[in-house]
Amino acid sequence: MQNLNLNTLFTRENFHRPLIFNSVLWSLSFIILLFIFSKGKTPIAADIIYTLGFLILVAVPVNINFYVLIPKFLKHEKYSLYFVCFIANLVIFSFISSLILYPLLDTLFPNYFFVSYLSKSGLYIAFIIILTATTLFKLTEDWFYFNRKENELLKLQNLQIQTQLLALKAQINPHFLFNSLNVIYAMALEEKKDITKAIVELSDVLRYVIYDSDTEQVSLKDELKLINNYISFQKYRGQSENKVNLNVNVEDENFNIYPMLLLPLLENSYKYGFSGADENEHIDIELYQKSNQFRFSISNSKLNTDQKLDDNYSGVGLKNLENNLNLVYPNRHTFKVTETEKLFKVTIELNNED
Repeated sequence: MQNLNLNTLFTRENFHRPLIFNSVLWSLSFIILLFIFSKGKTPIAADIIYTLGFLILVAVPVNINFYVLIPKFLKHEKYSLYFVCFIANLVIFSFISSLILYPLLDTLFPNYFFVSYLSKSGLYIAFIIILTATTLFKLTEDWFYFNRKENELLKLQNLQIQTQLLALKAQINPHFLFNSLNVIYAMALEEKKDITKAIVELSDVLRYVIYDSDTEQVSLKDELKLINNYISFQKYRGQSENKVNLNVNVEDENFNIYPMLLLPLLENSYKYGFSGADENEHIDIELYQKSNQFRFSISNSKLNTDQKLDDNYSGVGLKNLENNLNLVYPNRHTFKVTETEKLFKVTIELNNED
């Protein structure tokens, strides 16, 4: 069992609880008011009883205000009704206090000529001040409490999003590495002289995929470099670079996007667009950026009627890619798949405006 100490007692969570909140509020009020009321020549016992009586009587309307009027009316923007109930609460309990507090002291101290610390009008004024001050205090405390709760919720949601995105990245990397190593392995078996260059190019791609993309945003310049490196590496698989048309129209190369959104689509096009048997096969890539708008379009000749975003390529499946976009660009993207008998095309449009 955790030991109770001041640090755990006065956490925002505990302070928002009625028992602890009231204990702190009225303990501090008792100390302050007793100091004020004890400056006269009255017995200390009378000062204590007067202070306790006053606080007990004022605590009732304050708590009615805290836990009935504020949550039921004020927080639901029923301001007129709240104001009427606030005034009624104030008047009723101020009047009750004047009927109870003074006779109580006269009864307890019959041999002492007691002069009230507060006149009846002063009592009403004191109630007004205390109710108003505690209302402001309560609203401020609630605001800090719920603001902290909202921040905690946002952090939790961001953490969940980052976890999901990391999972998607982790799914992409092993597949890409597996295919690439197969290419290197085939080149080694055939003792091709370009194997050293291929390894260097592959290392550049993998460095980006595994390390450089481990961030929330990357520049278009870096993504373009990745695309060019990937296209260059594919020639070692016997796929001509001349059959890939890359059209780039970028206003700002430092424009940021989420990493690894484009490579899965590029690899998907290579997988389904090239067989090596058809000289008309091709891949067309268009990358456009202006202001806050970004568009990436990729199409490939369709070699069979079964092309889709391969679900076995974890993270490249249509559903996973759309989930990725929904996480990173909620309500700020479009994802369109166009399919004909001879062509398969995917278009992504992003809006970087928050």
